[in-house]
Amino acid sequence: MAEKKVSILNAFKTIIWPKRTIVFVGLLLIAISKAASFVTPIASRYLIDDVIVKKDINMLKYLVAGVMLAIFVQAVTSFLLTRILSVQAQYLISELRAQVQKKVLSLPIRFFDNTKSGALVSRIMSDVEGVRNLIGTGLVQLVGGIITAVVSLILLLDISVFMTLFTFIPLIIFSIIALKAFKIIRPIFRNRGKINAEVKGRLTETLGGIRVIKGFNAEQQEQHVFELGVDRLYQNVKKSLTTTAFMTSSSIFLLGIATTSVMGFGGYNIIEGTLTVGQFVEFTVLLGLMIAPIVQMSNIGSQLTEALAGLDRTEELMNMVAESNEEERTITLDSIVGRMRFSDVSFSYEEDKEVLHHISFDVKPGEVIALVGSSGSGKSTIAGLAASFLNPNSGVITIDGQDMSKVNLNSFRQHLGVVLQDDFLFEGTIRENILFPRPDATEDKLLQAVKAAYVDEFTSRFDDGLDTLIGERGVKLSGGQRQRIAIARAVLADPKILILDEATSSLDTESEALIQKSLAELTKGRTTFVIAHRLSTIRKADQILVIENGKIAEQGTHDELIAAEGRYYNLFTYQARI
Repeated sequence: MAEKKVSILNAFKTIIWPKRTIVFVGLLLIAISKAASFVTPIASRYLIDDVIVKKDINMLKYLVAGVMLAIFVQAVTSFLLTRILSVQAQYLISELRAQVQKKVLSLPIRFFDNTKSGALVSRIMSDVEGVRNLIGTGLVQLVGGIITAVVSLILLLDISVFMTLFTFIPLIIFSIIALKAFKIIRPIFRNRGKINAEVKGRLTETLGGIRVIKGFNAEQQEQHVFELGVDRLYQNVKKSLTTTAFMTSSSIFLLGIATTSVMGFGGYNIIEGTLTVGQFVEFTVLLGLMIAPIVQMSNIGSQLTEALAGLDRTEELMNMVAESNEEERTITLDSIVGRMRFSDVSFSYEEDKEVLHHISFDVKPGEVIALVGSSGSGKSTIAGLAASFLNPNSGVITIDGQDMSKVNLNSFRQHLGVVLQDDFLFEGTIRENILFPRPDATEDKLLQAVKAAYVDEFTSRFDDGLDTLIGERGVKLSGGQRQRIAIARAVLADPKILILDEATSSLDTESEALIQKSLAELTKGRTTFVIAHRLSTIRKADQILVIENGKIAEQGTHDELIAAEGRYYNLFTYQARI
């Protein structure tokens, strides 16, 4: 499949045209500013040929007043351009960042499993920044340069057609070089965004895993990996700088030839009397006005190329299929009873590598379903399917008789609660983390959740209580404390479907006993999926599914499976001996 690129036309339609009113005001200001810039070179001609020769003081006053007015107009329009276009460009960047972040959050879990968080941060924050060059400085320089060049060309032709046409030879050569250079630069800029995202992604991982790095004395190893990434970025920047430098030096050389030629032909025409000194000075200044934007083209082209490369990557994200396809997921669940059914469900993370094979079981409302088995057997995958984080490759999962693949995810997940093995907490206070699923919950509801999960057992020892800051990912708390906060968060959410993935794995014996009491209350009246390695914690489950190699090896209650003396019996007796 060919790589889709954002064209200038497409960028104009999607970014510039919706802001056309402000852009047109900006273009008007550019036109006024550039018109004012021609006052000085035209005035210089009359100064030399008329004022100085005829010693006309009155005309001198008018010329000086005109030039001063033109300079004032340029200053005012320059301020307004920055105020209108540059500020609008920054506003557009903030809008785009919000849109991209919203899109990223709508993508399926599988996307995040395969993408570094640091890389996503880079794409959300950095890739859209080039937009300012489409509406801001890049647009101003491009349009302003074109206006200046065209008007200068007309005035130059009026003074001397021959000298003007002669200067076009090096300009045409430069244009050809510039077009080829831009084709080379755009892939470089596009690749730079990817490298930048990879380097930032690795750096984010390094900072997040600093305890592991120091624990294994691996600082030098991580430093080496980062240095390699930074060097890749440097090599990329070097390529773009080399190409841009070649363009700039070519423009200086070719335009220098044009300027030198003008000096020769101009001097000859003045000697022959076909050109006045004032006309020559005007021609020289106008030529400078025409050449300046052409020299800037390498810079303008790089800005626009970088902007389009960033938009290429942004467009990739925005074109990805969202997790909740509203056209297909048309069923809205106003309430949930909690009856679930897996019918011949198979699933694979990679093609031809199936991890679940024809799983079928029924869950009655309010039942506790325990998933046990060895690591990698498929327990977490079943829980992920039940939580709608994953979609089956074949088979059907129903909730209250409705096909989950047709159910609106928002309507389902507002009845879902999760306590994951990786009990993620946000930087902030304990209170903020517990209130996360229900920010508007009352203080009574909050305190009920705190007591239910025995969070008050340790917060009572903190000076700030529930308002204690816990650091990034809750680093200032113990594993057991973090897990109790995660359970309190689930209690406050008051879900009908509950997923507990190793919810007691980080607890000591005393804490586990407290949590088992709170979990017993939490699971009442809720359909609950429990993944547990400690089999002693699931003895009261309504159903126990023993998962081995992606299949249900055994199914039943604790007593039934013990009596069968199969795989579950072996696992339970082995743990009991330990």
